[in-house]
Amino acid sequence: MPIVAYMIFNGNCQEAVEYYTDVFGTGMPEIMKFGDMPPEEGYEMPEDAKDLVMHTAINIYESEVMFSDAMPGATVPFGKNINLTIVSDDLEKMTADFNRLAQDGKVTMKLQKTFWSPAYGALTDKLGIEWQFSYDDGSYTGS
Repeated sequence: MPIVAYMIFNGNCQEAVEYYTDVFGTGMPEIMKFGDMPPEEGYEMPEDAKDLVMHTAINIYESEVMFSDAMPGATVPFGKNINLTIVSDDLEKMTADFNRLAQDGKVTMKLQKTFWSPAYGALTDKLGIEWQFSYDDGSYTGS
């Protein structure tokens, strides 16, 4: 599977998606908002974060580009707002690659089950590049 660019915004993701869909003529995709997340015990979603974009994707020149706002309460500095995402159906290879980059990097979220993937993790490698890894075994819906 290809590596996917993931663009992260500081509250203006909806505007960015509307802009890029207009520029590239892709049509508006389905947009998942942070308020659409299943409730998490012990965490109350801030009211002003519920309308922020949690995830969406559009196809630009036959490449999927994913979009999100930063997590509620966080900001992403310019230069760190685009990362590379691996979506794979080979859990063994994906886990090995994740662990290899993690050896000299910094794990921001260990590989773990989420509501969108049986195994998802994120890290910054030793060169400062941000990566997301998401296992797709076909059992979860969405991008």
